[in-house]
Amino acid sequence: MQVFLLACMEINSRCIIWLDRSLFITQKTTLMLSPALINKAIILGFMVMVGYSIAKSIQVGSPLGLILAIVSLCAGIYFLYLLTQAKEQAEQEDTV
Repeated sequence: MQVFLLACMEINSRCIIWLDRSLFITQKTTLMLSPALINKAIILGFMVMVGYSIAKSIQVGSPLGLILAIVSLCAGIYFLYLLTQAKEQAEQEDTV
């Protein structure tokens, strides 16, 4: 994009020069990670914790712990299913 910038003013005439905005704006360093990367890291962390709880409940021999870990795994998978459906629905609304 180009921006009108008042580049010079002379006594007899005024001149406006087309200047590129990138000359005046320096590159910003991104301090935040992308939201997609953060979401993937959260999902991966959740699945690792569920896997650990399943393994620990099998090691200890706790049927209730195993059932709760499997229910937690199913809830996580269902959440991912709903998330993908919501994204697809949002994309369809944007295109229409």
